[in-house]
Amino acid sequence: MPTRILIVRLSALGDIVHAVPVLAALRRHEPQADIDWLVEASYAPILRLVEGLRRRIIVRADDSAGAPPAGGEDEVFAGALGYVKAAAFLRRQRYDIALDLQGLIKSAAWARASGATRVIGFASAHLREPQASWFYGETVSPPEAPHIIQKNLAVAAHLGASVSAFTLPLMAVSSPSLVTAVAQAAGQGRYAVLNPGAAWPNKRWPPERFGALAGELQRRFGLVSLITWGPTEQRLAEAIVRAADGAARLAPATDIAGLASLMGGAALVVSGDTGPLHIAAAMGAPIVALFGPTRPERNGPWNPDDEMISRAGQCRCHHKRQCLIGTPCIDDITLDEVVQAAERRLTRGRRAS
Repeated sequence: MPTRILIVRLSALGDIVHAVPVLAALRRHEPQADIDWLVEASYAPILRLVEGLRRRIIVRADDSAGAPPAGGEDEVFAGALGYVKAAAFLRRQRYDIALDLQGLIKSAAWARASGATRVIGFASAHLREPQASWFYGETVSPPEAPHIIQKNLAVAAHLGASVSAFTLPLMAVSSPSLVTAVAQAAGQGRYAVLNPGAAWPNKRWPPERFGALAGELQRRFGLVSLITWGPTEQRLAEAIVRAADGAARLAPATDIAGLASLMGGAALVVSGDTGPLHIAAAMGAPIVALFGPTRPERNGPWNPDDEMISRAGQCRCHHKRQCLIGTPCIDDITLDEVVQAAERRLTRGRRAS
């Protein structure tokens, strides 16, 4: 009987992308294994682009809108009663191994609730909530490694998988309507993607500089910039388009699959440290990444050709949602710095896949 493995990484978008190499490593190590992933509904769509999963098990605390959308082999559970049913479903799967890659009490509790024979997570010193380690039967102390992907892969190595190199098996899925929308927005030429939004205010580079950057990208490199936006960010994106004075267009509305396709086709992506940045990295897009309160060596793109501009060394509020001194350190990144980084990155081009 194949080994049955449950991966628990409930959120968030970029963190799930950074956990996907664990799935790939386990699949290489044991091709016949049945591997499921427990994920919150808001972030489940990214896992539809991932190769190697048997099923997604989707949970959501709020059941007011009914069950989350399902697809393929998905199992979906919403609301308090849904959580009870989800735990019962997990136990029926008789997992051999449950891996908590999140390190929170709630994720560790889910791993334990699965009834897996082996429940594995990080040692308490490497957890956001050290009490989560109480739920594990085995713990892993990752080696000193700068990037979060390498930390995650230590769990795969604990199971015997080779982690000397990693892959991120994300598939681009492009609909005809998206292709048409991009062609209408950018014309038939090359385009840049500028992603100005982020859930944390102090991860956002000033919008007027994004507008000026779009003008420079068009003037120097002939690139039309598409400005991406999330559910609450359309006005921000529209303001940048206006500031760009014809050099930028509003990107078409996309779901996560569409966003991955849009990023995958870009000649350049400029973004702060947020989910779309990590999707762009997974799709192999050339990147200029802007960092304020987080460290690029831990969270940044892993392609050595990519450019990272950071103010983390001078930041006084690392990993804080709001700036504690009133002026986010990311504001210190100048337009000229970003333009020069864009020129260097465009000169290197895209690596052959």
